Amino acid sequence: MLSSSVPARFRPGRPAWLTPSVARTEILSGLVVALALIPEAISFSIIAGVDPSVGLFASFTMAVVIAIAGGRPAMISAATGAIALVVAPLAREHGFGYLIATVIVGGLIQIVLGALGVARLMRFVPRSVMVGFVNALAILIFMAQVPELIDVPWVVYPLVGGALALMVFLPRLTRAIPAPLISIVALTALTVGAHLAVPTVGDRGVLPSSLPVPGLPDVPFTLGTLTLIAPYAFGFALVGLMESLMTAKLVDDITDTHSSKTRESIGQGLANIVTGFFGGMGGCAMIGQTMINVKNGARTRLSTFTAGALLMVLCIVFGPLVSQIPMAALVAVMILVSFGTFDWHSVAPATLRRMPAGEIGVMVITVAVVVATHNLAIGVVVGSLTGLVIFARRVAHLAQVTSCLDPDGRQVVYAVTGELFFASSNDLVSQFDYAGDPDDVVVDLTGAHIWDASSVAALDAVEAKYAARGKTVRIVGLNQPSARMHGALSGELSGSH
Repeated sequence: MLSSSVPARFRPGRPAWLTPSVARTEILSGLVVALALIPEAISFSIIAGVDPSVGLFASFTMAVVIAIAGGRPAMISAATGAIALVVAPLAREHGFGYLIATVIVGGLIQIVLGALGVARLMRFVPRSVMVGFVNALAILIFMAQVPELIDVPWVVYPLVGGALALMVFLPRLTRAIPAPLISIVALTALTVGAHLAVPTVGDRGVLPSSLPVPGLPDVPFTLGTLTLIAPYAFGFALVGLMESLMTAKLVDDITDTHSSKTRESIGQGLANIVTGFFGGMGGCAMIGQTMINVKNGARTRLSTFTAGALLMVLCIVFGPLVSQIPMAALVAVMILVSFGTFDWHSVAPATLRRMPAGEIGVMVITVAVVVATHNLAIGVVVGSLTGLVIFARRVAHLAQVTSCLDPDGRQVVYAVTGELFFASSNDLVSQFDYAGDPDDVVVDLTGAHIWDASSVAALDAVEAKYAARGKTVRIVGLNQPSARMHGALSGELSGSH
């Protein structure tokens, strides 16, 4: 567990990375992250259906640009499984050029959403949707590995099993070097030394031997192209921002520091635009690599920049060796990532017994929609809307109306309590005895709050029904916001009389 205190050298006001001790920590941490990024960047490239160089270029440019433009220091952005899953159908059906165009347009959308304050909308995403989002991502990553285990030499299966065992038990001995990297090195040495004929990374494409060169996507610059890629670009933008903002919030909590979510959103967009022009598949914040970085003591942008820069150095210098990595090792890495990503506590019997049925339903719906559509953004939107409907139905029952008749029978007072909005105000009109009440009717809203035009229209309908019988209604007890809304809309709404 990290200490929540932040040393003075990490606080704003001076470039902490200029301090030798801090620079050493940041650079070493960046090196570890760069080593950990290689296998996952290659794996995510394969999920997206593109050459490994595409994911590696994306991890390089994303990390370098976000180190400068991002809002959360020490957070790692690179090619991710979530982004790979979004762009995979487009790359498979329409080609690499359309994928790159989608990354650029998606980056532009992220900048626009960031400028519009989309980060503030994250508060409206229920926790059950977040849990469903994470669980669905884990399921999709696992499902993407299944084809790699079909129609392969039998030796692939013990290799995958051995790699999984190594990654599970090795951290109990040492965490100095990421277990996935050690596993990949061990399996590569074994397959090369034993001359095992198994699928390798080199079978999927040639690794980069030089730095990426900027260029335009090879697509027609027409409205038809934009129409084709727009849904993918929007999903790309939403998924990337959601993962990035979730990760930024997590690092904020761990380090007890604040970061600009608006700047992070805009920075993610800028990083994706640059990544697209350099031929990368795009990306977003990586929870796993970010945690490695933060737990190693990194707190500044230097570690993020170092991770991206060293990643490209390792690929260019050691490219021929990396191409010998067996696919079994990468499959094992991704299986472990999927199991580590899944929130097992959320499906534990004890948790399910305590959770409200509505919360469980929202989580299940989110997972089901994502798995069915293979689109994380659609699942989050559907899950959020379902959660809002359940919440509205629950809150609607909190609005109550009670009546009190004066002893002399000349006046009746209706006390309305609760939140009045489109769901709760629908039943408001039926709570009054229009025919039996005396001529003087008082509606006391001291214990209520008016939230929308539907509630004002309902109150107008109550007044109209009493007026039709020659009775007078007085509405009292409005708080200031409610009185302002009622005064502005009462009598002006169509169909309210």
